[in-house]
Amino acid sequence: MTDPNVPESLSTCVSLRTRWCDEDNQAVLNNAVYMTLFEEGRRAYFEELGLIEHNRFPFLLAQTNVRFLRPGMGGVAVDLELGTTHLGETSFTQAYRLRGPGGEVWAEAEARLVCYEPSTGKSRPMDEGFRSAITNRERG
Repeated sequence: MTDPNVPESLSTCVSLRTRWCDEDNQAVLNNAVYMTLFEEGRRAYFEELGLIEHNRFPFLLAQTNVRFLRPGMGGVAVDLELGTTHLGETSFTQAYRLRGPGGEVWAEAEARLVCYEPSTGKSRPMDEGFRSAITNRERG
């Protein structure tokens, strides 16, 4: 398996918090919690861009690749760095870096997301406004 492609610099940083109950029976952050943190970061990113439609994402998660680097813990503040690294016709790629309270990297990940039309249940081309908002964000 290849490591996720996560650039050194990402456009957005979201402050989040793990819960004490997020730890598993080995006293480390449960791996499923990382996916929730990435999703919370995505929500903040797209909410800030005004791209959340009717309180829903206009896309679906198609694939994720996570590399766990350090055991995380529950009940602490964390920072999630994220950015969009590729825009296609119907899909796009985002990268994530999760840092614990001391700044150490707990995990890096990459996700492919597909623009989705709920009425047909199929992928759809990316709207120009959606593409433009992301492009402007990532250019700085």
